[in-house]
Amino acid sequence: MRLTILGGGGFRVPLVHRALASEESGVDTVVLHDTDAERVRAVRAVLEERSGGRGPALVVESDLAAAVRGADFVFSAIRVGGLAGRSCDERTALQSGVLGQETTGAGGVLYGLRTVPVALRIASTIAAEAPDAWVINFTNPAGMVTEAMSSVLGDRVIGICDSPVGLFRRVARALDVPMGDAWFDYAGLNHLGWLWRVLVGGRDVLPELLASDDALGSFEEGKLFGAPWLRSLGAIPNEYLYYYYFTRDAIASAKAAPATRGEFLLAQQAEFYTASAGDGAARRWDDVRREREATYMAESRDAAGVGDRDTADLDGGGYDRVALALMRAIAADERATLVLNVRNRSAIPGVDADAVVEVPCLVGRNGAHPLASGALDPAAAALVASVKATERATIAAARSGSRRAAVAALASHPLVDSVTTAERLVEAELGALPDLRAVLKHD
Repeated sequence: MRLTILGGGGFRVPLVHRALASEESGVDTVVLHDTDAERVRAVRAVLEERSGGRGPALVVESDLAAAVRGADFVFSAIRVGGLAGRSCDERTALQSGVLGQETTGAGGVLYGLRTVPVALRIASTIAAEAPDAWVINFTNPAGMVTEAMSSVLGDRVIGICDSPVGLFRRVARALDVPMGDAWFDYAGLNHLGWLWRVLVGGRDVLPELLASDDALGSFEEGKLFGAPWLRSLGAIPNEYLYYYYFTRDAIASAKAAPATRGEFLLAQQAEFYTASAGDGAARRWDDVRREREATYMAESRDAAGVGDRDTADLDGGGYDRVALALMRAIAADERATLVLNVRNRSAIPGVDADAVVEVPCLVGRNGAHPLASGALDPAAAALVASVKATERATIAAARSGSRRAAVAALASHPLVDSVTTAERLVEAELGALPDLRAVLKHD
């Protein structure tokens, strides 16, 4: 099989390559495509050093159409505007007193505005050059981008995220239950989901977890949200819901940090990319990766007094494993149940059929089929509806190129507190980012 990775110079590409080499994936050729030749050169050096000439053949292709032509799977992990754009989103939002995280709040909307048009062009190219390819999207904001691409590719684009499976692993450890023995009842949107039930032997054991201070204090989400709030919810939220439930704390912590997440990664990865040629590239990459994993969502953990991440969460193997399991399930018809971003159909009552949601899916050669999750509780359903409306308004604004529509989309997000703030953010980003000026061309 032929796998094309868009964003082939991305820092996490070696994780995917490692997963392909460690199991019988059926992939014999990996094509790396990126708009930055130096980043691809650096990543290729890591891959070649780690593989020692074993594993899939590596091809670097600068032309998008040529890169996807003949592909069986296309993995899309692009970053429009790079980490400099992410840093601008974060800092500009914080200066206006709102959250700038790249998938949540103002940052997610601003990132989506400049990413959706590129994602649509990619989808159209794949439709023309590789109509039978399956597209696995990890480009953030993952739910929004997957929904935009699905307007071109239908159900042949599937969004992935490692947050749900990471949550499941931590909950299973806290319950001292093997992952394979449990069913995790999870539903929502990307970075906006809740774990409502954990079935073991047909019995819901989540109430036992919620009742135990010791068990809740043993894993990240229990520390992050606190036992009283989790008991009030009757569920374990995705870690990104910290930004909604503890908004002021999250903003204050981000403002107090010496650098935003994007600024930290920009400095860290710049050093890696400039120094990664020659012997030792793989070791330098792994050192940087472990530091990256250790500092993930550090500002939120600092605000909540969570402390360092569990060592079990530092080994990687999140989204790369999800991607490999998804490819294997489709290519070999090895039936699997995975939490994915797909069109809702009727999985979550009250959400329309074409809205992309994040739910458990049954996957096989005919793609991913969402499983019914049952209705969300009223508060969760209202939040999902509000954020989904913002995602769709952002897609429409990016398609139209209208600045007014962009302001309206930004102002509609529940974490953006006023139209005035939205106007200020759009004008500031237009002044700073050429990628956004290329999208919003008229009032």
